[in-house]
Amino acid sequence: MESIVSDVAVGMKRGSDDLSLYSTSPNSVTANGNDSSKKLRVEDRMESPPSRVLHIRKLPSEVSETEVIALGLPFGKVTNILMLKGKNQAFLELGTEEAAVTMVNYYTAVMPQVRNVPVFIQFSNHKELKTDSTLNQRAQAVLQAVSAVQDGGSPNSDNSTLDSVLAHAPSPVLRIIIDNMFYPVTLDVLQQIFSKFGTVMKIITFTKNNQFQALLQFSEPVNAQQARLSLDGQNIYNSCCTLRIDFSKLVNLNVKYNNDKSRDYTRPELPAGDGQPALDPAMAAAYNKDSSLLGTPSGMGAHYSNGGGFQSSLSLSQGGGAINPMSAAAAAAAAAGRMVLSGHSGCSGVLLVSNLNEEMVTPQSLFTLFGVYGDAQRVKILYNKKDSALIQMSDGNQAQLAMSHLNGQKMYGKIIRVTLSKHQAVQLPREGLDDQGLTKDFTNSPLHRFKKPGSKNFQNIFPPSATLHLSNVPEDVTEEDLRLLFSNAGGIVKAFKFFQGHKMALLQMSTVEEAIQALMDLHNYDMGSNHNLKVSFSKSTI
Repeated sequence: MESIVSDVAVGMKRGSDDLSLYSTSPNSVTANGNDSSKKLRVEDRMESPPSRVLHIRKLPSEVSETEVIALGLPFGKVTNILMLKGKNQAFLELGTEEAAVTMVNYYTAVMPQVRNVPVFIQFSNHKELKTDSTLNQRAQAVLQAVSAVQDGGSPNSDNSTLDSVLAHAPSPVLRIIIDNMFYPVTLDVLQQIFSKFGTVMKIITFTKNNQFQALLQFSEPVNAQQARLSLDGQNIYNSCCTLRIDFSKLVNLNVKYNNDKSRDYTRPELPAGDGQPALDPAMAAAYNKDSSLLGTPSGMGAHYSNGGGFQSSLSLSQGGGAINPMSAAAAAAAAAGRMVLSGHSGCSGVLLVSNLNEEMVTPQSLFTLFGVYGDAQRVKILYNKKDSALIQMSDGNQAQLAMSHLNGQKMYGKIIRVTLSKHQAVQLPREGLDDQGLTKDFTNSPLHRFKKPGSKNFQNIFPPSATLHLSNVPEDVTEEDLRLLFSNAGGIVKAFKFFQGHKMALLQMSTVEEAIQALMDLHNYDMGSNHNLKVSFSKSTI
């Protein structure tokens, strides 16, 4: 991470590399390639206050608009984009400042890459991005297509710019690579997802370079372009199975068999051909020349486990197939999952948490809070610096996930700082030594949320929020009981709603800090009748 900080701090020299932009006001930035009367200095992320406009640098020269937008999509709605391809830079505007802060925090912990090239993301010192409608047209068209699908609408548009982009589709055949394939993706799932954009004629699935891939043919090239613009970079499931989509050089697929690996929807009479290759030799030779713009992600294997009960973020069960913006936590989980699958973890798994309220904090409260994002194994509050603690997570991926969501949050009235520790493990005190209860070993705790492979908890990881999700609620417990319980934990209950036949509930506190405290105090609270209350953060609002 030192390389990130040093690079951001150095910034860029003014002169030929300055951004040719001019600003109409101190809080907005307007794109106009013909006016260089004013120069916009490259901001230093370390000094710029949070903003929903982010500055992205060192992009590969061949980067597409879709790839830049995909960097922001996991964290919320992307509302504007400005591409500066000649300078290998871009500006991305997110819907909220909170989403931008989460994105910067996450990419500080996990180096963002585009086409296997590290890129650098920082806050802009501008609060709004204004783009000239006559410039940056392709980027705006791509954003419009993606936004339409995010909102559950149709990617079709009367916009002439969008039409002109769609008209340049080179082929009706898409090449699809599934990154971070933690759960199986079937041919039928692909058909459901892509049929939103037009008639799917044929699909061939196969494994190449130890990676699940597919060729999918639409009836028209324009449908393929719509699907690529809208789906590239999206996740099929909430925390994995990322779509990487580009055009194939093939213009027609020759499918010989209808089975679980290939399908020609125009020829249902084709034999199953069990044990036969789905791709004939001539097409295989042509495919081998078909290079992906995204390249082959390094270290990715297509290992996966049973996906039972894993809800699709594409809402396929509702028939709409519209992609919802993935939560930031899911994005982090996807990246963490990618590192798990490739056999690499980016750090030791030990976190250093500082600026704690030493009068209030306990190993148990830290275990409970950090346990939302992974299985905390050991917690040690430092004897000579009781406002700091070391927390050992199960692995480096869980540590990065916890850091990306808890750094900068308010706990017991103080904004905590979470960083990766140089320590490889948290040492227990020597036998017979009294450390005043500052060190706790939770290795065998029954409260770990993620010890069971494929647990539904993996798909319910969300950033801290004022709204809490309650489960395992006894039938005889009323709304008034729960309101009183959470009010006594400190704070004001603003809203409440039962669902799932009284077994679960949503409860909204007045602030995120109050919700964090309530979660630490009341997760696993004994409600009687062998029911221990389960509390987690929710992405929903009441």
